[in-house]
Amino acid sequence: MGEREKILLVDDDVDLVESVKIFLEGSGYQVVTAHDADSGIAQAESERPDLILLDIMMPSGTEGFTVIWRLRQREEPYFRNVPIIMVTAIHSRTGLRFYPESTDGTYKEGEHVPVQDFVDKPVDPARLLERIQAVLTTAWRKA
Repeated sequence: MGEREKILLVDDDVDLVESVKIFLEGSGYQVVTAHDADSGIAQAESERPDLILLDIMMPSGTEGFTVIWRLRQREEPYFRNVPIIMVTAIHSRTGLRFYPESTDGTYKEGEHVPVQDFVDKPVDPARLLERIQAVLTTAWRKA
């Protein structure tokens, strides 16, 4: 990864997006943003971020899961490997599995959502930065 890694932040909370963007830019990252699943996927396609910060709960429900699903199903290795950190308030209340008791043929019964990390809301900026740095340090080595 080069200097100034690019982060895609997908969240419908405009105030959170703006404050996290300012913080991350001040920490040396490039930041692109989106506020829903479709624009998040479009930004991932066009911007090819080094990491995606993704909210789960957006206007039409659990849109974040849709983003993960649609990206991870693609043939191109980039989309299967781009690290995703879920930034969400639901982590502590759910097991975050696609199919807790069954399968769709792609993900096994009880398989965890294919992301690298979770950061709970409300976001602690120092903890978020620590998680981003840790994921970026290891994620692309395996790709």
